[in-house]
Amino acid sequence: MCPRPEPAEPYRTPQLFDECRMVRARGELNPRTVASLTHALDEARTGYGRIFLIVDLREVTFTDGSILEPLLTAWDDCRARQGWVRVVHSSTVIDLVLLTGDLLDRFPAHASAQDAWYGRTAAASDVGALSPRGDKRMPAVSPSMAQVSSPAPRRS
Repeated sequence: MCPRPEPAEPYRTPQLFDECRMVRARGELNPRTVASLTHALDEARTGYGRIFLIVDLREVTFTDGSILEPLLTAWDDCRARQGWVRVVHSSTVIDLVLLTGDLLDRFPAHASAQDAWYGRTAAASDVGALSPRGDKRMPAVSPSMAQVSSPAPRRS
């Protein structure tokens, strides 16, 4: 298990956060748009050494099983490097996709990036009840940030 130091001050960055990377996804994630997520996850894992990867899916409006392969690839890579991948979301749809892929135990929901860092999972009853921006406060860190967004669905 990797150490997770408690910060001395709320705005002070622990040295261990240097190994933390974050990927944020927005909009729809489906076979047409998942390539951007895959690219962002690959980009976040560049370099050497241990990687702690937080994948923030709170602003994802729709997803399907197409997210499973990129998450598993990131999981395998990070685990091989003594790190981890944790997913932040408040969506029952994402829980159902992970459950269908038999990955809910591997990727439990975290309410915020800070909760993901400290390994605090969201209670099953809280998932879906959180607002999309209902996290406490993002950790005071400067991790490598990769952004993913998909276009809004077209309406005829």
